Amino acid sequence: MPTPRLEIEYCTQCRWLLRAAWTAQELLTTFATELGEVALVPGIGGVFEIRLDGETLWSRKAEGGFPEVPPLKRMVRDRIAPDRDLGHSDRKASGS
Repeated sequence: MPTPRLEIEYCTQCRWLLRAAWTAQELLTTFATELGEVALVPGIGGVFEIRLDGETLWSRKAEGGFPEVPPLKRMVRDRIAPDRDLGHSDRKASGS
């Protein structure tokens, strides 16, 4: 089974490369062995989308903003490693 590919498409006009790179770093740190690839995809027009194997997990335009990292990690985890404990990210969700 091929390992998952995560894409972060970001707007170059808005200069969101650093935000995209930081998000990629957070996900790669958490899912170092589960993710096969994280790609930064330059785009335009205010785009900031996160896709896992072609499925959109987050769209800035649809959601009205940028993702918070703990819920994003849970979305990725639920698809690639559902039995995995995310530690503080999971505990924060149950306390909300």
